[in-house]
Amino acid sequence: MVGYLRSVWDCRYFWCSLVRMDIRSRYRGSLIGMGWSLVNPIFMSAILCAAFCAIFKQDPLEFGLYLFAGLTVWNFIRDATQQGCLSFFHAEGYIRQFPAPMAIYPLRTVLANAFHFLMALIPALVLSACRNGHVSVPALLLGVLPGAVLLLALGWSVAVLVGVANVHFRDTRHITDIAMQVFFYLTPVMYPKEFVQQRFLGRLMQTYNPVTPFLSLIRDSILNNQLPPASAYASAALIVMAMGSVAAVALWNEERRLIFHL
Repeated sequence: MVGYLRSVWDCRYFWCSLVRMDIRSRYRGSLIGMGWSLVNPIFMSAILCAAFCAIFKQDPLEFGLYLFAGLTVWNFIRDATQQGCLSFFHAEGYIRQFPAPMAIYPLRTVLANAFHFLMALIPALVLSACRNGHVSVPALLLGVLPGAVLLLALGWSVAVLVGVANVHFRDTRHITDIAMQVFFYLTPVMYPKEFVQQRFLGRLMQTYNPVTPFLSLIRDSILNNQLPPASAYASAALIVMAMGSVAAVALWNEERRLIFHL
């Protein structure tokens, strides 16, 4: 495993150039360019905030920031999963010509989405600083930063798994699209804290949903300027280790045969 990761690192100039190419091609000819990374979470936050503030009697400013930070994390997971399905197909030309570790192609997809995630995270931090009066450096370095690293590792693992699955079973992409829509409503992204804590379904979301620890690490650190509980670090690390192990086994078994199914 260490040798494989070293070979991935040795190809860093190659996959970094692919990530830059993906970002440039996405915004080429666009009027507002990278600003489109913020349009989706801002508009979704505004729409959902208007609805939920009326239903649950929430403060628009506080709940809007809560929702925006949650959507930032969710959008990264959703895009890494959905686009990860096609990561090997989009790289077919490179795979046939360049003998590189297969893991770099899902990594390429995840890093491009990580750029958009960081772009959306900046206004969340600015809004939090305006709300709280300052930005907590310990919460930023010990909460948001490790949370983002663990989230990146999770996205890479998931992208590998769905990418391998989609090579063998082409309906994986469509099933994933539907599954992510359902999973969104089972994730405490848009539900107020009171709903999550007081309702039975909310407690299930808080306890068993694998996205919840990552939301706690990143969103709670941003909103409260406090370090998340140790259980959030432990849960997120265990989830990443489990998903990473499964992804490593799947790629180890299928890497040499993937090219024959593209």
